[in-house]
Amino acid sequence: MVKYSIRFICFILLLSAFVSSCQKDEAVKAATTEDKADSSLSTAANPGNYLAVKGSLKVKVQDSTYTFNAAQDSIAFVNMTIDGEEYFGVTAINKAHSVSFGISSLGAPIAEMTNNVAGAQFLLSAPGKSNTKYTLSSNTRPEDYDTIALEKYNQNTVFAKITFHTYLAKDKKPNSAFYSAEGSFELQVK
Repeated sequence: MVKYSIRFICFILLLSAFVSSCQKDEAVKAATTEDKADSSLSTAANPGNYLAVKGSLKVKVQDSTYTFNAAQDSIAFVNMTIDGEEYFGVTAINKAHSVSFGISSLGAPIAEMTNNVAGAQFLLSAPGKSNTKYTLSSNTRPEDYDTIALEKYNQNTVFAKITFHTYLAKDKKPNSAFYSAEGSFELQVK
């Protein structure tokens, strides 16, 4: 369990760093859509990592739905290797930096494949209030609910289409409350 916790923390830190470095600014918005689409695809420095310029990520936690729009927010599809293990996932942060989300799965991205969720984190912040942090719950829950389904991968104009279902908790204490989280992501190449 500790081994997976360390990998999860490393994964979230890497995802956060990647998203922060990919934040869109006014200079990037001035580029043409075609230039942005080309520049958003994998680079030699980060093979397999893609910054979305078109598409959305929707996350429903408790009674609220949060939508990230690639035209204004930073959304990335990420591939990485940690301790010899492959992971893929999605990470996003809104333009105001008040909402961020990341979810990952062990393994390489393969179309029409459903895997277990390896890690997830959802952060909310509001001016003058303390941050609210949800992470993957370690409490007992239906195993078939912690899934991330990669419905499409690198097919035509859709680079990645994902749906996910999991449980998130505000702390790691035994018997702490956990909340259903579900959503979808679609990154379009053009």
